[in-house]
Amino acid sequence: MTVKIRLLGDMNFSGETDASDLFTGIRDTLAGADFTFANLECCFYDQPEDALETRGFYVTPASGAAAAMRDLGLDMVGNANNVTIGAEAIASSLSELDAVGIAHVGAGPDAASAYAPRVVQVSGLRIGVLQRTAVFWPDGEAKADRAGVAVIRGHTSYRPRLEEQSAQTRPGVPPEVMTWADHTALERFREDVAALKASCDIALISVHWGYRREVLQYQRDYAHVAIDAGADIVFGHGPHMILPIETYKGKPVFYGLGNFSFKQEHKGRAHVGWTGMHAALDLQGQGADARLTGGRLGFVQRNALNQTLPVTTSDISEECGLLIAASSDLGTELLPDGDAFSFNL
Repeated sequence: MTVKIRLLGDMNFSGETDASDLFTGIRDTLAGADFTFANLECCFYDQPEDALETRGFYVTPASGAAAAMRDLGLDMVGNANNVTIGAEAIASSLSELDAVGIAHVGAGPDAASAYAPRVVQVSGLRIGVLQRTAVFWPDGEAKADRAGVAVIRGHTSYRPRLEEQSAQTRPGVPPEVMTWADHTALERFREDVAALKASCDIALISVHWGYRREVLQYQRDYAHVAIDAGADIVFGHGPHMILPIETYKGKPVFYGLGNFSFKQEHKGRAHVGWTGMHAALDLQGQGADARLTGGRLGFVQRNALNQTLPVTTSDISEECGLLIAASSDLGTELLPDGDAFSFNL
């Protein structure tokens, strides 16, 4: 038996009033998946015109975006990110998802619900999903008495490059940026992943993290601990550009799939020129014996109408070259496969 898991990049419908035809050009490409998951980077919420909150992405439920995701085949979305903020917005968004039958993870009316994983039955397999964000506002973190998102923490320091002659003699040489995972958060994360794996056959760990194209050390810290604790897939998102794939102990780490649907940024700025990926993973076997055997990566871009459309590897040859080289450095060989890449595990 083969079970197909599909992972999609960031989805943000900010600025959309009618989402009904956003995915007509990509739907057939994604057909056939047994379980599809994406990071939802907005809240379905009618924000009052006089609202002072400007940090989130808020989309009127009347846009039909939730139904559009359902019709695309989304089974579950993650909500733990820096633009899911505000008790009313979170409640409204989760209610909209419930109404269209899309499961959700990573945010809630309190910490217990936000940090709780979700386990679903898919073709006889128990697929468990846990989501955390390392990119968050302090008052957006879920607490026992406060709505919010489930978080993990990383730290930053700056090291002068004194071993370089230019740094010894020339003012203005930039320092090396160093990051690491918070020890306490990392241990709790390890425990949470292990507990999830004990309750499911396939554990998918979703993390909102990163900054631009570089894979930072704290990201690798969390990814490796997740797999050491039993995770089968680590799926990262957040930088809005495609990042490399690492193979660690035979398990895939997708550091960033980029965007899947994303019209505008904060303050209504158009978000154009992006390339995103979608990953299809094959599972063989039943129950606890199920194993990932490999997968494929396809690519998408948006058009002027904000519709998500497939693109070929020849259309984005520069992006593909960067992806191949960076993934190779992390132990994953990407093989040309028609208009996509395949990889083995």
